[in-house]
Amino acid sequence: MTTGWSVDDRLAPGVAAREPRGAGRALAGAGLTLGLLSAAAFGTSGTFGTSLIDAGWSPAAAVIARVSVAALVLTGPALLQLRGRWALLRRRAWRTIAFGLVGVASCQVCYFNAIERMPVGVALLLEYLGVVLVVGWLWVRHGQRPRLLTVIGGAGALGGLALMLNLSGAGGVNPVGVLWGLGAAVSLAVYFFLSAKVDADPLPPVVMTWGAMIVGALVLGAAGLTRVLPLTASAADVVLFGHRVSWLVSVLGLSVLAAAFAYVVGVGAARRLGAKLGSFVGMAEILFAVLFAWLLLHQVPTGMQFLGGALILCGVVLVRLDESS
Repeated sequence: MTTGWSVDDRLAPGVAAREPRGAGRALAGAGLTLGLLSAAAFGTSGTFGTSLIDAGWSPAAAVIARVSVAALVLTGPALLQLRGRWALLRRRAWRTIAFGLVGVASCQVCYFNAIERMPVGVALLLEYLGVVLVVGWLWVRHGQRPRLLTVIGGAGALGGLALMLNLSGAGGVNPVGVLWGLGAAVSLAVYFFLSAKVDADPLPPVVMTWGAMIVGALVLGAAGLTRVLPLTASAADVVLFGHRVSWLVSVLGLSVLAAAFAYVVGVGAARRLGAKLGSFVGMAEILFAVLFAWLLLHQVPTGMQFLGGALILCGVVLVRLDESS
């Protein structure tokens, strides 16, 4: 019984039978590279977001700035990719809207509310419990029972999560922050499923991300204007690298690197790797985020967190070996 979506399963109809094994491995290799690049870019979001929140921004305001600027940045490339094929965008409208509502708006609001109440690394660890939801859904809904290597890899990754979260001393973990983090986990699982879906004539990743950013900006903007979400922003300087810099540095970093680039590359990676492996590779974001928070915000990881990071990496490797067997 299959354990996940193979490379051939994710190709457009009629292509799988003609795809040489070497080309399939190259596709997976490219997916891993893109996945790590996306994880590194996503890993900066907590640092940039925390700097804005510490300067007086509300989480919702930071997210709205992030997705709005990202949508503007992607407008030119998206229109070039579409080349007037508006019918294609209309046919994929519901998926793009769902991606914007859940994969962009919900995921980011939950995550930013979590990091307002707890360290960046802890919030990300909760968010990436979404990986477990991906594996569980593939098993329950599609009958893709995980094989031994995936089970061992998943257990190792979860053990790493527990060590980095320091569950034995979790008394200082904010319970409201934990709930926001779990909401981000559900949203993240949906993000990977929507990203990994490939049709015969799929939307280019740039176009899908652009449309999702517009949807997210409109929904979050409406929620802010109706006071469903509190909106507070400040023109005060932020602290990065231990120095005070303009708030524009954090907004541009959050929008261009941690949103526009990260989402586009992440969609490309998920389409090559599938939801399960893509979600495990995405866990590298945790390591990058803790590293960036250490370097930029001086949130120093403990020895147990380093050990937890090593277990997460081992879990990803095992799942990758299972996918390639």
